[in-house]
Amino acid sequence: MAGGGGGARKSRAAGPVPPTTTLVLDNGADTIKAGFVSDDTSDDKPRIIPNCLARDRHRKIYVGSELEKCKDFSEMAFRRPVEKGFIVNWEAQKEIWDREFFDDKAPQKCNPSETRLILTEQPNSLPSLQTHCDQIVFEEYGFASYYRGVGPVFNAYRDIQSIFRTPQSTIDSPAEVILLIDSGYSHTTVTPILQGRPLHPAIRRLDVGGKLMTNYLTRLLSVRHFDMRNEPYIVNEMKEAVCYTSLNFKGDLEKTWKGTRGEKREDYLSGAGIAKDYVLPDSHTHFHGVVRDYEPGVSARARKGIVSTEDVLTLRNERFVVPELLFNPSDIGIRQPGIADLVKQSLLALPIGLWPGLLANIVVVGGNSLSEGFCQRLQTEILKRFPDECRVRVARPEDPITSTWLGAANFAKHEHASRLEVTKQEYEEHGAAWVARKFAAGLGLDS
Repeated sequence: MAGGGGGARKSRAAGPVPPTTTLVLDNGADTIKAGFVSDDTSDDKPRIIPNCLARDRHRKIYVGSELEKCKDFSEMAFRRPVEKGFIVNWEAQKEIWDREFFDDKAPQKCNPSETRLILTEQPNSLPSLQTHCDQIVFEEYGFASYYRGVGPVFNAYRDIQSIFRTPQSTIDSPAEVILLIDSGYSHTTVTPILQGRPLHPAIRRLDVGGKLMTNYLTRLLSVRHFDMRNEPYIVNEMKEAVCYTSLNFKGDLEKTWKGTRGEKREDYLSGAGIAKDYVLPDSHTHFHGVVRDYEPGVSARARKGIVSTEDVLTLRNERFVVPELLFNPSDIGIRQPGIADLVKQSLLALPIGLWPGLLANIVVVGGNSLSEGFCQRLQTEILKRFPDECRVRVARPEDPITSTWLGAANFAKHEHASRLEVTKQEYEEHGAAWVARKFAAGLGLDS
Protein backbone atom coordinates (compact mmCIF):
# COMPACT_ATOMS: atom_id res chain seq x y z
CA MET A 1 0.00 0.00 0.00
CA ALA A 2 2.81 2.39 0.99
CA GLY A 3 4.70 1.57 -2.17
CA GLY A 4 1.64 2.28 -4.28
CA GLY A 5 1.18 5.65 -2.58
CA GLY A 6 4.83 6.54 -3.16
CA GLY A 7 4.47 5.60 -6.82
CA ALA A 8 1.44 7.84 -7.16
CA ARG A 9 3.30 10.76 -5.60
CA LYS A 10 6.22 10.18 -7.89
CA SER A 11 3.92 10.03 -10.92
CA ARG A 12 2.27 13.34 -10.04
CA ALA A 13 5.65 14.95 -9.46
CA ALA A 14 6.71 13.88 -12.93
CA GLY A 15 3.62 15.42 -14.53
CA PRO A 16 3.68 17.83 -17.47
CA VAL A 17 5.64 21.06 -17.02
CA PRO A 18 3.29 24.06 -16.64
CA PRO A 19 3.35 26.33 -19.70
CA THR A 20 5.29 29.58 -19.34
CA THR A 21 3.39 31.41 -22.10
CA THR A 22 -0.27 32.41 -22.03
CA LEU A 23 -2.38 33.36 -25.03
CA VAL A 24 -5.03 35.84 -23.90
CA LEU A 25 -8.06 36.10 -26.21
CA ASP A 26 -10.88 38.59 -25.76
CA ASN A 27 -13.07 36.99 -28.43
CA GLY A 28 -15.57 39.75 -29.25
CA ALA A 29 -18.34 39.73 -31.82
CA ASP A 30 -16.72 42.50 -33.88
CA THR A 31 -13.02 42.06 -33.11
CA ILE A 32 -10.66 39.66 -31.35
CA LYS A 33 -8.13 41.21 -28.98
CA ALA A 34 -5.16 38.84 -28.81
CA GLY A 35 -1.73 38.88 -27.21
CA PHE A 36 0.82 36.79 -25.33
CA VAL A 37 1.78 36.99 -21.65
CA SER A 38 4.77 35.20 -20.15
CA ASP A 39 6.64 35.19 -16.86
CA ASP A 40 9.32 37.50 -18.26
CA THR A 41 7.59 39.66 -20.84
CA SER A 42 4.14 40.40 -22.19
CA ASP A 43 2.57 42.40 -24.98
CA ASP A 44 1.88 46.00 -23.95
CA LYS A 45 -1.33 45.96 -25.93
CA PRO A 46 -3.18 43.32 -27.93
CA ARG A 47 -3.45 42.95 -31.66
CA ILE A 48 -6.99 43.79 -32.78
CA ILE A 49 -8.29 41.34 -35.38
CA PRO A 50 -11.62 41.58 -37.24
CA ASN A 51 -13.63 38.55 -36.10
CA CYS A 52 -15.30 37.82 -39.41
CA LEU A 53 -15.09 36.29 -42.85
CA ALA A 54 -15.75 38.94 -45.50
CA ARG A 55 -16.50 38.83 -49.22
CA ASP A 56 -16.23 41.89 -51.44
CA ARG A 57 -18.28 42.59 -54.56
CA HIS A 58 -15.57 40.93 -56.67
CA ARG A 59 -16.18 37.75 -54.63
CA LYS A 60 -12.75 37.82 -53.00
CA ILE A 61 -12.71 36.30 -49.48
CA TYR A 62 -10.93 37.88 -46.52
CA VAL A 63 -10.30 35.98 -43.28
CA GLY A 64 -9.71 37.92 -40.06
CA SER A 65 -6.85 40.41 -40.37
CA GLU A 66 -6.73 39.97 -44.15
CA LEU A 67 -9.54 42.53 -44.17
CA GLU A 68 -6.86 45.19 -43.62
CA LYS A 69 -5.68 44.58 -47.21
CA CYS A 70 -9.12 45.38 -48.64
CA LYS A 71 -9.50 48.73 -50.40
CA ASP A 72 -13.07 48.60 -51.69
CA PHE A 73 -15.63 48.05 -48.91
CA SER A 74 -18.67 48.71 -51.08
CA GLU A 75 -21.27 45.92 -50.97
CA MET A 76 -19.10 43.96 -48.53
CA ALA A 77 -20.81 40.88 -47.07
CA PHE A 78 -19.84 39.54 -43.63
CA ARG A 79 -20.08 36.18 -41.90
CA ARG A 80 -19.52 36.39 -38.15
CA PRO A 81 -18.97 33.40 -35.82
CA VAL A 82 -20.30 35.31 -32.79
CA GLU A 83 -23.99 36.18 -32.50
CA LYS A 84 -25.59 37.96 -29.53
CA GLY A 85 -22.24 37.73 -27.77
CA PHE A 86 -21.79 33.94 -28.00
CA ILE A 87 -19.73 31.76 -30.36
CA VAL A 88 -22.34 29.86 -32.37
CA ASN A 89 -20.40 29.08 -35.57
CA TRP A 90 -17.24 27.20 -34.68
CA GLU A 91 -16.51 26.38 -38.33
CA ALA A 92 -15.99 30.08 -39.05
CA GLN A 93 -14.31 30.76 -35.69
CA LYS A 94 -11.78 27.97 -36.22
CA GLU A 95 -10.96 29.30 -39.70
CA ILE A 96 -10.15 32.70 -38.19
CA TRP A 97 -8.18 31.28 -35.23
CA ASP A 98 -6.20 28.97 -37.54
CA ARG A 99 -5.27 31.83 -39.84
CA GLU A 100 -4.20 34.11 -36.97
CA PHE A 101 -2.52 31.71 -34.53
CA PHE A 102 -1.87 28.21 -35.84
CA ASP A 103 -1.06 28.22 -39.58
CA ASP A 104 2.57 28.22 -40.70
CA LYS A 105 2.39 31.90 -41.66
CA ALA A 106 0.19 32.99 -38.73
CA PRO A 107 0.93 36.55 -37.53
CA GLN A 108 0.88 35.36 -33.89
CA LYS A 109 2.22 31.82 -34.21
CA CYS A 110 1.30 29.65 -31.25
CA ASN A 111 2.05 26.07 -30.19
CA PRO A 112 -1.06 25.04 -28.19
CA SER A 113 0.63 22.10 -26.47
CA GLU A 114 3.05 24.52 -24.79
CA THR A 115 0.61 27.38 -24.18
CA ARG A 116 -2.07 28.26 -21.65
CA LEU A 117 -5.23 29.88 -23.04
CA ILE A 118 -7.31 32.50 -21.22
CA LEU A 119 -10.57 33.09 -23.09
CA THR A 120 -13.30 35.60 -22.30
CA GLU A 121 -17.02 34.86 -22.49
CA GLN A 122 -20.18 36.88 -21.92
CA PRO A 123 -22.14 36.58 -18.66
CA ASN A 124 -24.85 33.92 -18.42
CA SER A 125 -23.72 31.87 -21.40
CA LEU A 126 -25.62 28.67 -22.18
CA PRO A 127 -23.99 25.52 -20.69
CA SER A 128 -24.16 23.71 -24.04
CA LEU A 129 -22.17 26.51 -25.72
CA GLN A 130 -19.64 26.51 -22.88
CA THR A 131 -19.14 22.74 -23.09
CA HIS A 132 -18.67 22.89 -26.86
CA CYS A 133 -16.08 25.64 -26.39
CA ASP A 134 -14.16 23.57 -23.82
CA GLN A 135 -14.15 20.58 -26.17
CA ILE A 136 -12.77 22.66 -29.05
CA VAL A 137 -9.99 24.10 -26.87
CA PHE A 138 -8.77 20.74 -25.55
CA GLU A 139 -9.76 18.19 -28.19
CA GLU A 140 -9.34 20.23 -31.38
CA TYR A 141 -6.39 22.42 -30.44
CA GLY A 142 -4.88 20.60 -27.43
CA PHE A 143 -3.92 23.59 -25.26
CA ALA A 144 -1.78 22.68 -22.25
CA SER A 145 -4.15 24.48 -19.88
CA TYR A 146 -7.12 26.81 -20.09
CA TYR A 147 -9.38 29.20 -18.23
CA ARG A 148 -12.71 30.53 -19.55
CA GLY A 149 -13.88 33.55 -17.60
CA VAL A 150 -16.60 36.20 -17.71
CA GLY A 151 -15.14 39.06 -19.76
CA PRO A 152 -16.34 42.06 -17.71
CA VAL A 153 -14.84 40.56 -14.53
CA PHE A 154 -11.28 40.70 -15.88
CA ASN A 155 -11.50 44.50 -15.67
CA ALA A 156 -11.31 44.12 -11.88
CA TYR A 157 -7.64 43.14 -12.32
CA ARG A 158 -6.77 46.57 -13.68
CA ASP A 159 -5.80 49.60 -11.59
CA ILE A 160 -9.39 50.83 -11.45
CA GLN A 161 -8.66 53.85 -9.27
CA SER A 162 -6.19 55.22 -11.82
CA ILE A 163 -9.12 55.42 -14.25
CA PHE A 164 -10.76 57.74 -11.71
CA ARG A 165 -7.48 59.70 -11.38
CA THR A 166 -6.94 58.39 -7.83
CA PRO A 167 -4.13 55.80 -8.14
CA GLN A 168 -3.99 52.97 -5.65
CA SER A 169 -0.75 51.57 -4.29
CA THR A 170 -1.10 48.02 -5.56
CA ILE A 171 -3.11 45.87 -7.95
CA ASP A 172 -2.04 42.53 -6.49
CA SER A 173 -5.68 41.77 -5.69
CA PRO A 174 -8.77 42.41 -7.82
CA ALA A 175 -10.63 45.66 -7.18
CA GLU A 176 -12.86 45.49 -4.10
CA VAL A 177 -16.06 46.58 -5.81
CA ILE A 178 -16.92 47.95 -9.28
CA LEU A 179 -19.97 48.21 -11.49
CA LEU A 180 -18.83 47.30 -14.99
CA ILE A 181 -20.89 48.43 -17.99
CA ASP A 182 -19.78 46.78 -21.23
CA SER A 183 -21.42 48.16 -24.37
CA GLY A 184 -20.13 46.34 -27.43
CA TYR A 185 -21.13 45.09 -30.85
CA SER A 186 -23.95 42.71 -29.89
CA HIS A 187 -25.36 44.05 -26.64
CA THR A 188 -24.78 45.97 -23.43
CA THR A 189 -24.32 44.34 -20.01
CA VAL A 190 -24.29 45.70 -16.46
CA THR A 191 -22.14 43.51 -14.19
CA PRO A 192 -21.61 44.21 -10.45
CA ILE A 193 -18.27 42.76 -9.33
CA LEU A 194 -17.25 42.13 -5.72
CA GLN A 195 -13.64 41.09 -5.01
CA GLY A 196 -13.24 39.70 -8.51
CA ARG A 197 -16.51 37.75 -8.45
CA PRO A 198 -19.50 38.59 -10.66
CA LEU A 199 -22.75 38.89 -8.70
CA HIS A 200 -24.78 36.81 -11.15
CA PRO A 201 -28.32 37.51 -9.83
CA ALA A 202 -27.75 41.23 -10.42
CA ILE A 203 -26.31 41.04 -13.95
CA ARG A 204 -28.53 42.82 -16.48
CA ARG A 205 -28.45 42.83 -20.29
CA LEU A 206 -29.73 45.23 -22.96
CA ASP A 207 -30.02 43.92 -26.51
CA VAL A 208 -28.73 47.16 -28.01
CA GLY A 209 -25.17 47.26 -29.31
CA GLY A 210 -23.11 48.59 -32.17
CA LYS A 211 -24.69 46.25 -34.73
CA LEU A 212 -28.27 47.30 -33.96
CA MET A 213 -27.33 50.99 -34.01
CA THR A 214 -25.57 50.59 -37.37
CA ASN A 215 -28.67 48.87 -38.75
CA TYR A 216 -30.87 51.69 -37.44
CA LEU A 217 -28.65 54.32 -39.07
CA THR A 218 -28.80 52.31 -42.31
CA ARG A 219 -32.58 52.42 -42.16
CA LEU A 220 -32.66 56.19 -41.57
CA LEU A 221 -30.22 56.89 -44.41
CA SER A 222 -32.05 54.60 -46.84
CA VAL A 223 -35.33 56.43 -46.20
CA ARG A 224 -33.92 59.97 -46.24
CA HIS A 225 -30.90 59.85 -48.57
CA PHE A 226 -29.41 56.87 -50.46
CA ASP A 227 -30.15 53.16 -50.27
CA MET A 228 -27.36 51.97 -47.94
CA ARG A 229 -28.75 48.52 -47.10
CA ASN A 230 -25.84 46.74 -48.83
CA GLU A 231 -23.18 48.96 -47.24
CA PRO A 232 -22.85 47.83 -43.58
CA TYR A 233 -19.13 48.58 -43.37
CA ILE A 234 -19.45 52.10 -44.75
CA VAL A 235 -22.43 52.91 -42.52
CA ASN A 236 -20.59 51.58 -39.46
CA GLU A 237 -17.61 53.83 -40.26
CA MET A 238 -20.01 56.75 -40.63
CA LYS A 239 -21.64 56.01 -37.27
CA GLU A 240 -18.30 55.90 -35.48
CA ALA A 241 -17.11 59.13 -37.11
CA VAL A 242 -20.24 61.28 -36.84
CA CYS A 243 -22.60 60.11 -34.08
CA TYR A 244 -22.56 61.52 -30.55
CA THR A 245 -24.56 61.13 -27.35
CA SER A 246 -26.77 64.17 -26.79
CA LEU A 247 -26.77 65.85 -23.38
CA ASN A 248 -30.02 67.65 -24.27
CA PHE A 249 -31.96 65.33 -26.56
CA LYS A 250 -35.16 67.40 -26.80
CA GLY A 251 -33.20 70.61 -27.41
CA ASP A 252 -31.08 69.05 -30.18
CA LEU A 253 -34.20 67.53 -31.73
CA GLU A 254 -35.84 70.96 -31.81
CA LYS A 255 -32.78 72.51 -33.49
CA THR A 256 -32.75 69.89 -36.25
CA TRP A 257 -36.50 69.96 -36.95
CA LYS A 258 -37.22 71.10 -40.49
CA GLY A 259 -40.59 72.58 -39.56
CA THR A 260 -43.92 72.45 -41.32
CA ARG A 261 -44.21 72.69 -45.11
CA GLY A 262 -43.13 76.09 -46.38
CA GLU A 263 -41.55 77.07 -43.08
CA LYS A 264 -37.94 78.21 -43.15
CA ARG A 265 -36.42 77.60 -39.73
CA GLU A 266 -33.07 79.33 -39.22
CA ASP A 267 -31.64 76.55 -37.02
CA TYR A 268 -32.40 73.97 -39.70
CA LEU A 269 -31.00 76.05 -42.59
CA SER A 270 -27.80 76.94 -40.72
CA GLY A 271 -27.26 73.44 -39.30
CA ALA A 272 -27.39 74.77 -35.71
CA GLY A 273 -23.88 73.48 -35.10
CA ILE A 274 -25.19 69.92 -35.34
CA ALA A 275 -25.40 69.17 -39.06
CA LYS A 276 -22.35 67.58 -40.67
CA ASP A 277 -21.56 66.62 -44.26
CA TYR A 278 -20.23 63.13 -44.82
CA VAL A 279 -18.45 62.41 -48.12
CA LEU A 280 -18.91 58.78 -49.09
CA PRO A 281 -15.90 56.80 -50.39
CA ASP A 282 -15.78 56.43 -54.16
CA SER A 283 -13.55 53.29 -54.17
CA HIS A 284 -11.14 55.00 -56.59
CA THR A 285 -9.53 58.10 -55.08
CA HIS A 286 -10.49 57.60 -51.42
CA PHE A 287 -11.55 54.40 -49.68
CA HIS A 288 -12.94 55.83 -46.44
CA GLY A 289 -15.55 58.46 -45.77
CA VAL A 290 -14.66 62.02 -44.77
CA VAL A 291 -16.50 64.25 -42.25
CA ARG A 292 -16.83 67.93 -43.12
CA ASP A 293 -18.51 70.93 -41.57
CA TYR A 294 -21.97 71.50 -42.96
CA GLU A 295 -22.09 73.58 -46.16
CA PRO A 296 -25.67 74.67 -47.02
CA GLY A 297 -24.65 75.25 -50.65
CA VAL A 298 -23.76 71.59 -51.19
CA SER A 299 -27.27 70.31 -50.47
CA ALA A 300 -28.80 73.23 -52.41
CA ARG A 301 -26.81 72.34 -55.53
CA ALA A 302 -27.84 68.69 -55.15
CA ARG A 303 -31.52 69.67 -55.04
CA LYS A 304 -31.10 71.69 -58.25
CA GLY A 305 -29.63 68.67 -60.01
CA ILE A 306 -26.14 70.11 -60.39
CA VAL A 307 -23.74 67.20 -60.96
CA SER A 308 -21.04 66.74 -58.32
CA THR A 309 -18.04 64.45 -58.34
CA GLU A 310 -18.75 63.57 -54.69
CA ASP A 311 -21.61 61.77 -52.96
CA VAL A 312 -22.36 63.85 -49.88
CA LEU A 313 -24.82 63.03 -47.09
CA THR A 314 -25.95 65.76 -44.72
CA LEU A 315 -26.54 64.26 -41.27
CA ARG A 316 -28.63 66.16 -38.74
CA ASN A 317 -30.63 64.34 -36.05
CA GLU A 318 -29.23 61.03 -37.29
CA ARG A 319 -26.09 62.00 -35.38
CA PHE A 320 -27.71 61.70 -31.96
CA VAL A 321 -30.91 59.65 -32.32
CA VAL A 322 -28.83 56.52 -33.02
CA PRO A 323 -26.80 56.51 -29.73
CA GLU A 324 -29.99 57.55 -27.92
CA LEU A 325 -31.17 53.93 -28.31
CA LEU A 326 -28.82 52.97 -25.47
CA PHE A 327 -30.80 55.19 -23.11
CA ASN A 328 -34.28 54.87 -24.66
CA PRO A 329 -34.57 51.62 -26.67
CA SER A 330 -38.36 52.06 -26.68
CA ASP A 331 -37.84 54.75 -29.36
CA ILE A 332 -37.79 51.93 -31.92
CA GLY A 333 -40.13 49.57 -30.09
CA ILE A 334 -37.63 47.55 -28.05
CA ARG A 335 -39.39 46.65 -24.81
CA GLN A 336 -36.36 46.89 -22.57
CA PRO A 337 -35.16 49.56 -20.14
CA GLY A 338 -32.23 51.82 -21.04
CA ILE A 339 -28.77 51.63 -19.47
CA ALA A 340 -29.54 53.90 -16.52
CA ASP A 341 -32.67 51.92 -15.64
CA LEU A 342 -30.68 48.68 -15.96
CA VAL A 343 -28.19 50.02 -13.43
CA LYS A 344 -31.06 50.70 -11.02
CA GLN A 345 -32.54 47.23 -11.61
CA SER A 346 -29.15 45.66 -10.96
CA LEU A 347 -28.64 47.48 -7.66
CA LEU A 348 -32.17 46.71 -6.49
CA ALA A 349 -31.21 43.03 -6.66
CA LEU A 350 -28.35 43.62 -4.19
CA PRO A 351 -28.10 44.60 -0.50
CA ILE A 352 -28.31 48.36 -0.11
CA GLY A 353 -24.99 48.31 1.73
CA LEU A 354 -23.22 47.62 -1.59
CA TRP A 355 -24.78 50.60 -3.37
CA PRO A 356 -22.30 53.32 -2.31
CA GLY A 357 -19.27 51.33 -3.46
CA LEU A 358 -20.83 50.32 -6.77
CA LEU A 359 -22.18 53.78 -7.64
CA ALA A 360 -18.83 55.40 -6.85
CA ASN A 361 -16.95 52.95 -9.10
CA ILE A 362 -18.85 52.69 -12.39
CA VAL A 363 -16.51 51.76 -15.24
CA VAL A 364 -17.66 51.72 -18.87
CA VAL A 365 -15.87 49.71 -21.57
CA GLY A 366 -16.67 48.63 -25.12
CA GLY A 367 -16.68 50.51 -28.41
CA ASN A 368 -20.00 52.31 -27.82
CA SER A 369 -18.55 54.11 -24.81
CA LEU A 370 -16.30 56.06 -27.21
CA SER A 371 -19.33 58.06 -28.33
CA GLU A 372 -18.79 61.72 -27.45
CA GLY A 373 -20.77 62.67 -24.35
CA PHE A 374 -21.59 59.06 -23.37
CA CYS A 375 -20.04 59.06 -19.88
CA GLN A 376 -21.43 62.50 -18.99
CA ARG A 377 -24.94 61.55 -20.12
CA LEU A 378 -24.80 58.22 -18.28
CA GLN A 379 -23.73 59.89 -15.05
CA THR A 380 -26.52 62.46 -15.37
CA GLU A 381 -29.14 59.75 -15.98
CA ILE A 382 -27.96 57.62 -13.04
CA LEU A 383 -27.97 60.61 -10.69
CA LYS A 384 -31.67 61.15 -11.48
CA ARG A 385 -32.50 57.64 -10.28
CA PHE A 386 -30.80 57.62 -6.88
CA PRO A 387 -30.96 59.78 -3.74
CA ASP A 388 -28.96 63.02 -3.73
CA GLU A 389 -26.63 61.76 -1.01
CA CYS A 390 -25.38 58.96 -3.31
CA ARG A 391 -22.01 59.71 -4.90
CA VAL A 392 -21.94 58.66 -8.55
CA ARG A 393 -18.68 58.40 -10.49
CA VAL A 394 -18.54 57.18 -14.09
CA ALA A 395 -15.18 56.69 -15.80
CA ARG A 396 -13.87 55.17 -19.00
CA PRO A 397 -10.38 53.66 -19.49
CA GLU A 398 -8.09 55.33 -21.98
CA ASP A 399 -8.83 52.56 -24.48
CA PRO A 400 -12.15 50.93 -23.57
CA ILE A 401 -11.89 48.44 -26.45
CA THR A 402 -8.75 46.76 -25.09
CA SER A 403 -9.54 47.22 -21.38
CA THR A 404 -10.88 43.69 -20.88
CA TRP A 405 -7.81 42.18 -22.55
CA LEU A 406 -5.45 44.24 -20.38
CA GLY A 407 -7.31 43.04 -17.29
CA ALA A 408 -7.09 39.44 -18.47
CA ALA A 409 -3.36 39.89 -19.08
CA ASN A 410 -2.95 41.04 -15.45
CA PHE A 411 -5.07 38.08 -14.34
CA ALA A 412 -2.72 35.72 -16.21
CA LYS A 413 0.10 36.79 -13.87
CA HIS A 414 -2.07 36.57 -10.74
CA GLU A 415 -2.19 33.55 -8.44
CA HIS A 416 -5.90 33.18 -9.25
CA ALA A 417 -5.01 32.10 -12.79
CA SER A 418 -2.95 29.09 -11.75
CA ARG A 419 -5.56 28.15 -9.14
CA LEU A 420 -8.54 28.28 -11.51
CA GLU A 421 -7.04 26.97 -14.74
CA VAL A 422 -7.73 23.45 -15.96
CA THR A 423 -4.98 21.36 -17.53
CA LYS A 424 -5.51 19.07 -20.47
CA GLN A 425 -4.71 16.10 -18.23
CA GLU A 426 -7.43 17.15 -15.76
CA TYR A 427 -9.90 17.54 -18.61
CA GLU A 428 -9.15 14.03 -19.85
CA GLU A 429 -9.39 12.58 -16.32
CA HIS A 430 -12.52 14.37 -15.03
CA GLY A 431 -14.48 15.31 -18.15
CA ALA A 432 -16.32 18.38 -19.41
CA ALA A 433 -18.91 18.51 -16.60
CA TRP A 434 -16.19 18.80 -13.94
CA VAL A 435 -14.51 21.58 -15.94
CA ALA A 436 -17.81 23.46 -16.19
CA ARG A 437 -18.33 23.24 -12.41
CA LYS A 438 -14.82 24.50 -11.70
CA PHE A 439 -15.17 27.49 -14.04
CA ALA A 440 -18.61 28.26 -12.62
CA ALA A 441 -16.99 28.85 -9.21
CA GLY A 442 -15.81 32.17 -10.62
CA LEU A 443 -12.82 34.39 -10.00
CA GLY A 444 -11.63 34.89 -6.48
CA LEU A 445 -13.11 31.64 -5.13
CA ASP A 446 -11.11 28.68 -3.98
CA SER A 447 -11.38 25.82 -6.43
